[in-house]
Order: sequence, then C-alpha cells, then structure tokens
Amino acid sequence: MNGPDQSHLEIDTSTGPAALVLSGGGARAAYQIGVLRAISEMLPNRHSTPFPIICGTSAGALNAAALATCADSFGTGVDKLHEVWANFSSSQVYRTDWQGVLGSAFRWISNLALGMFNKTVPVSLLNNSPLGELLREIIDLKQLPRMIDAGHLQALCITACSYSRGDSVNFYQGAPHLTDWHRARRRGRRTLLSHEHLMASSAIPLIFPAVDVAGEYYGDGALRQLAPISPALHLGASRILVIGAGTGAGSAAKSPVMSYPSLAQIIGHIMSSSFVDSLEMDLERMHRINHTVSILPPERLATTSLKPVNYMVISPQLDKLEVLAAQYAHTLPASIQLFVRGSGMFKKSGSNLLSYLIFEAPFTKALIELGYSEAKEREVELKAFLCPPTLASEESATSTILNFRRSPQQETGA
Repeated sequence: MNGPDQSHLEIDTSTGPAALVLSGGGARAAYQIGVLRAISEMLPNRHSTPFPIICGTSAGALNAAALATCADSFGTGVDKLHEVWANFSSSQVYRTDWQGVLGSAFRWISNLALGMFNKTVPVSLLNNSPLGELLREIIDLKQLPRMIDAGHLQALCITACSYSRGDSVNFYQGAPHLTDWHRARRRGRRTLLSHEHLMASSAIPLIFPAVDVAGEYYGDGALRQLAPISPALHLGASRILVIGAGTGAGSAAKSPVMSYPSLAQIIGHIMSSSFVDSLEMDLERMHRINHTVSILPPERLATTSLKPVNYMVISPQLDKLEVLAAQYAHTLPASIQLFVRGSGMFKKSGSNLLSYLIFEAPFTKALIELGYSEAKEREVELKAFLCPPTLASEESATSTILNFRRSPQQETGA
C-alpha cells in the first residue's frame, strides 16, 4: 500500500454512506480484486473502508465478507483477497482429483437413472468441500461485530436463494437501527452471518450442492435475484458502486449459430441470465427512475417517496472474458478437462461457461489486471464518486446506463 500523500482522497461522508455491491460470477470475481486494488491506491495507508455497506452475491459474497471483516483497513482486506486470487487453483474450490471427480459423476448418473442418494448425499457435478475449508481459513466472521461497533461497517449483506420458498433472501448483519424488509419474491433478514451463508450464496445450481442453513436449503444468490441493487438501498446507501461480472453480448451472440447449441452453451446462457441480466435490468430500471425524479417539479417530488441515489458501475465486457477463458482453458486440471469436454465447453460457443470455472492463477491474474486497468482508466470518475462535491446533478441523471457510466439512481421503496 502506498503511504499518504497529496494525491490520496479524503472520503466525504456528508452525503450519506456509500455501498459496494459485488455481483456473482464464479472465477470472474477475480476482476473485482483488480478494481478494488485501484481504489485502495487512492486511499491513505490503513484507511478504513470507504464502503460502510457491503453487499455480495455468489463469488462476490466471498469477496464482500473478506472486505467487511477488515473494514478498519480497506487496503489490508484487498491485499488478503489479492493474495488468494492471484495464487488460486481449482483444487481450492472443488475437488479435482480423479477420485473426487469420478465420485461426483457416479452419484450424478446414479441419481438421474435410479433416484439414488436423494436423501443422504448432496448430488452435484462438482464437490466444493475445499471451498468451505478455504473460507474458514481466510475469512474471520467473528470480526464483524467489532467492525460494526467501531463504526467502520454499517452492514454486510449476503444473498442466497431459498429452494423451499422460491425467493431471494438477503441475510444481513449490521447496525441496530436496520430493520428487515419484505418485497415480492425477496426479503431482508437480520442474522449472525456464518460460513454456511457464504457457501449457500455461491452454490451454483447443479454444479455445486445446495447448503442447509438453519434447516432450510439454499442455492446461489443470483437465482431469482430480481433487484440486486435493492439490499444496499434498504440498508441505507445513498451512493452505490457496483462491480459486475460482465456486460454486453458475448462473441457467440454476435453471429448466428447454425448447429444445435451445446450443453455448455445452454448452461452458459442460463448462468448469464442469473449473474448478468438481472443486474443490467435493475440498473436500467433505476436509471429510468432517476430520470423521472430529475424532471419532476419540486412540488410533485415532495409528495413522492422517490430520491436520487448516485451510482457507478464497473464491469468487464463479455467478449474480453470469453477471449481470456479460451486462452487459459488449458490451465484447468486434466480431470476437469476430461469431465466437461463432452459438454462443448472447449468450443468457442462454450467459452462463456468456461469463464465461470477457471479458478487457476494464470486466468485469475489476467482478470485482476483487466479490472485494475479498467478502474485506472476511470480514476477521475471513481474519485468523484468517492468524494462527491454535491448531490447527484441533473446532468449526471441523463448519462447512459447502457455504457455503464456514472448516474444517479433509485427509489427509497427498493
């Protein structure tokens, strides 16, 4: 971390707390580390987090929890995450040994054909027990109460999907004044966060097993997450930085595919609908609300529950992710390559799905560098976001969300 100098920011808290929203995306979440490193270089050494509200989903939930437990020193949290992601291997996330891979395959086939294991053994394509061990090693959730009591952290929110209720649950641990909320197919629930919540939030359907949390099974938080920005608003955010997992059409979508879609291509589209589409649609909705607020006469605005909330989004282009995934596909363990080759994952049309699963250092380092460089390109915007001179202006309300540029945002009803 750099020592303090005149180029470092003094974070302005007068406009209300800022929130950090980290979306899901499997291995793509390494991109978030690059963006966070760029932000940490703008702050004085051992500066507390500029984001008192931190929300995460799926792999983003793991990054969010690590940052929240180091809320008193943002740079320390980022450095810890960088150490993990820059030295990642797939064996730290799921079993890559032949026994583990073949065992999962046998249970999968036996369950489909004979209905075996339903009541005794979780069935999934991959065994992610190594991830649980890693999380317990690197994330000390016992630090959360101390961070909250000291005022460094207002709330940490982890989102998971309830398989029994079929809704999105925003589990949060935070300041006493925060209250639960209920909306259509989504709810906020105060709890003491555990590593089971993190495992549940990152349990990609079919690929990883569902997780039992207090007698109820949950899966990946991106499932049925209709409003990814909403939890941050319910928790009191007035400014929101979103670090996404991809935006824009992938290469496979730019030209018609004449052959029947591969299994990898189909699953890739399903995953994109969860990790990417819902976030983009929520941001577009918020942009429309902001525009409405900007044109309302003051007397009408005073009678509504709407308010502008400044937000900024940084997210990689899907084309770049697919190119990198194809470039580093060979780094996957031989057992995994053999296991997934028949799905078409190593074809051009399957690179979207591949980008979620390459938890290997060469790929994650490339994503970290991509996130860092793209954040540095927008350093002026980031500094203006972290230290806003005034509340969101009418001019920023007209900026285009399709290009993921800074604009104000959203309703209090969330």
